[in-house]
Parts: sequence; structure tokens; C-alpha cells
Amino acid sequence: MALKQQIDADIKEAMKAKAQDRLRALRAIKSLILLEETKEGAVGGELKPEDEIKLLTKAAKQRKDSADIYRTQNREDLLAAEMAELAVIEMYLPKQLSEEELKARLQEIISRVGASAPSDMGKVMGVATKELAGIADGKVVSAMVKALLA
Repeated sequence: MALKQQIDADIKEAMKAKAQDRLRALRAIKSLILLEETKEGAVGGELKPEDEIKLLTKAAKQRKDSADIYRTQNREDLLAAEMAELAVIEMYLPKQLSEEELKARLQEIISRVGASAPSDMGKVMGVATKELAGIADGKVVSAMVKALLA
């Protein structure tokens, strides 16, 4: 089932259950999908699975950034809402790699591209961002690549 149809079905369930936080998050995801499908230059009106993952990853990152800001400002009410939305969004994202799995994948990529010094970070990151899109956070990947090449 495509993400859009899954979100529609989950919105109906959340409405029946009167789960307001979940409903708000699902509607935000649906809005992002509709905006992406109807933006200028969109082809066919349907999103590819990799585009759906990019969209969800971006939404999750926005929620994390907002949560960090609310945490520093001691706004527990807003923080709780952002964390609830983030939990719903993460349900639709692929499982994130553990630190050990990520390290192993990055070491394989480093050996494949022949990187050996910190100056080769660009080559590694180019391949890593494509292969690990949606299953690893870009900041974590960057930090680990930097550590492995040092």
C-alpha cells in the first residue's frame, strides 16, 4: 500500500479513536505529500518510495529541531506536542541503523571508494548519503566518516 493510502486509513482510525496528537501528525504528513505531488514540475502526481522517505525524513528532522528549541526554552507543552508528532512520523520511516551497523556500512563504503585521508570525506559522503538515505541521520554519518578517516 502506498504511503498516501496508508496515511488516509490511519487518519480515519485516529479520528475514530479521537487521538488528537496522532491525527495532527497524520494530517501534517498528508499535507506534505499533497504539496509535493502538486508542486510545479511534479511528474505524474505520484511520489516514488524514495521521495516519500525524503519527505518523512525532512519532517522528522524539523520536529527534532523544534523539540530542541522548545527544550532549551523550557516549553514543555510545545515539546510534548512535537515529540508526539515525531513518534508518529517515525512509524512510517525505515528502521534506523544502529551505531555498529552504520560503522560497518561506512567502512565498506570507505574501502570501496578508496578513501584513506580526511581530504577524501567528500567522496565518501557522496556515496554514503545516497546509500544510507532514510536509514541514518546525515549528521551522525558525517561525524562517523570524519572519525573513521582521521
